[in-house]
Amino acid sequence: MNDTFLKACRGEAVPYTPVWLMRQAGRYLKEYQDVRSKVDFLTLCKTPELAAKVTLQPVDILKVDAAILFSDILIPVEAMGMHLEFTDKKGPILGEPVRTKAGVDKLVIPDTEDSMSFVLDTIKILRRELENRVPLIGFSGAPWTLATYIIEGGSSKNFLHTKRMMYQNPGLFNVLLEKITATVIEYLTAQIKAGAQAVQIFDSWAGILTPYDYENVIFPYVKTCAKALKKFDVPVIYFANDCSGILKIVKKCGADVIGVDWRVDMHEAVKKIGKKASVQGNLDPCVLFAPHDHIEERVQDVLNNAEGARGHIFNLGHGILPETPVENAIYMVDAVHRLSRKD
Repeated sequence: MNDTFLKACRGEAVPYTPVWLMRQAGRYLKEYQDVRSKVDFLTLCKTPELAAKVTLQPVDILKVDAAILFSDILIPVEAMGMHLEFTDKKGPILGEPVRTKAGVDKLVIPDTEDSMSFVLDTIKILRRELENRVPLIGFSGAPWTLATYIIEGGSSKNFLHTKRMMYQNPGLFNVLLEKITATVIEYLTAQIKAGAQAVQIFDSWAGILTPYDYENVIFPYVKTCAKALKKFDVPVIYFANDCSGILKIVKKCGADVIGVDWRVDMHEAVKKIGKKASVQGNLDPCVLFAPHDHIEERVQDVLNNAEGARGHIFNLGHGILPETPVENAIYMVDAVHRLSRKD
């Protein structure tokens, strides 16, 4: 098996810089669109054979060094007891947002094998299909990010309801975060036991917080997740989006790899993170709309700036955009392999 990705996560010597892309299985691929045209999004997530099929597509087409499970961060939120649906215009919608003690009390800490067995079945299929190829990454949303969806009932511009609960009812807010944290740990533990060879915790909305609130209110739950998962012999990746103002805090989370978004200078990120963790990132996803020579130039820049890291996994600074030309994504992956090869 090509274990370059796993070695880089652990800070071991690698023959070249491994690369994978957040949202690499998705709408920019015609092959994904062909599958998606026959089923709705949640059905795709919950049908192991189809979820495995679209997970494998970018491995075959882009030649990336890791596969990431096709699913959605809100799957465990639905299992906690919330109604979940996806719309093309508004994205995810969660019925009856949780903003009271009664709402928090209704939420359960789900057993993954009972309520999300389709995720585990997908992982088992993928491990068979990926044997002797590349590792499989499992994932979950981080406690804070999942809390925003639970409280807001979907995405938000200012996260007023979430921050209002955090400031006005911190006791209730912490009870909610404790339930979500227990769910994330159980969910990722089950993924690892099913065969995930690394796991990523996505904190998509970490950057909307002040550094003070992130460190004192949210960060303890991140550390709890990382600590609980460290007993397994798999790398843990923590990606805090828009992390420039909190990177000096993020580096203390205990994860093996810190994901860095494109707003952060990679050279500065490497200096701040030091040698306790590897780094992942951080090409601006919109660079993939540039001509090939410019893509190559920017890939080289990221590689150069990451040279001092304990280990480096090349990635975008956030998910690949649906409009991205596939040939440019292929070119970028090839450029990373070619430009970083040690021999």
